[in-house]
Amino acid sequence: MSVSDFTTKNPILTKWFWIEPKQPSSTPTQPPQPKKRFDLLKPMKRWIDGIEVHNPQLAHLICNLIPAQCPFERDINLFGHTLFHIPPLCKLNPFYDEVVGLRFRALCYLADECGEDISAYC
Repeated sequence: MSVSDFTTKNPILTKWFWIEPKQPSSTPTQPPQPKKRFDLLKPMKRWIDGIEVHNPQLAHLICNLIPAQCPFERDINLFGHTLFHIPPLCKLNPFYDEVVGLRFRALCYLADECGEDISAYC
């Protein structure tokens, strides 16, 4: 047994070469600025985020008006068999995060500041 039995018959030649880095140009280029997008709903989102809850009646009203779960999610049944499922559509609301945050702030106000039991709203 010799070494030539375990080597390839047609060796592949590998070429090594050096890639020169690009030379900096004489005029400095600035990175491209991201395009500014105008969000038409941004003022309304800021207004909802800016609502401060300092009144127990307002906090109770907010917790009663904003549901804890999406009311549109449901299963459609016929004769005990599920035909199809409607997914929660609340995420399609562009103000969903702000409204949920407002409800959370109201719940925190009732629990922390007023010392009330908020289990009725969960």
